[in-house]
Amino acid sequence: MTKITIKETQNPTILKFEFEDFITKNQNFEFKNIDEAQASPLAQQLFYLPFVKTVYISGNFIAIERFSIVDWDDVKDAVAEQIEAFVDKGGVIVNIDENKPKKQPITVYGETTPNPAALKFVVSRMLTRNAVEYKNIDQTASSPLAQELFKFPYVKEVFIDENYISVTKYEINNWDEITLELRTFIKQFIENGGTVLDESLIETKAKNDVAKDEAFDKLDVTSQQIINILEEYVKPAVAADGGNIAFDSYNEDNKTVKVILQGACSGCPSSTFTLKSGIENMLKSMLNDEAITVEALNA
Repeated sequence: MTKITIKETQNPTILKFEFEDFITKNQNFEFKNIDEAQASPLAQQLFYLPFVKTVYISGNFIAIERFSIVDWDDVKDAVAEQIEAFVDKGGVIVNIDENKPKKQPITVYGETTPNPAALKFVVSRMLTRNAVEYKNIDQTASSPLAQELFKFPYVKEVFIDENYISVTKYEINNWDEITLELRTFIKQFIENGGTVLDESLIETKAKNDVAKDEAFDKLDVTSQQIINILEEYVKPAVAADGGNIAFDSYNEDNKTVKVILQGACSGCPSSTFTLKSGIENMLKSMLNDEAITVEALNA
């Protein structure tokens, strides 16, 4: 038997009717009227209700926007029952393109990081070879997964690298309240063929790598040595904690190395200690220069 959960949204005219499982393979549908809803027999039926203005289908829910002729409190239970009955009788929610990728089982597990506000979700397959950080939903055109994660009200930042997604949260929720929800969402999103990063981003990164190589060749010898040390000794360690470190600049006059912290490292309470007691001391020793200092531009 189908069980629908009714959830309010920030828009009082829109109500979400959630299923226990995903109903689309990470495709989003929006229907403004019955003629537009050819791909969804369920949406077509819903448009026979005089108060239905728009039907949205995405992930594990159907969202309905109503006209002001009724209040949701008066009709929401009847709508939920109608959806349940439709599905239980074998009705088609939406006609999915059969050419979409087939479901590929994966495992996802959460790992704590030194940053209490960040959790690392490790996936059992490679996602990307390019570290990408998103500070807000407006930056996520290249990552459908990150875009969906930002729709959770507690998600503050998303960082994707190699085989993991690092999520930084706001303080409104504790991890024990949201970890299972995020882990399940990420697992189902990827299994159902969802795009983590689109190919155009990968191509852009490849071009950027060439540009980085050219820029590297133009740097002074000390800057090149610092980059090599960060790449070989520091990055693997911070990646294990769900983060990344990127070289920004080196000032020969005051011996200051500036870096950028990403993922779980960004905003981590222990990042200052890591910079001073770890990276700074390493550079002083390996470059034989006690005057070197390390600063993070976003610590």
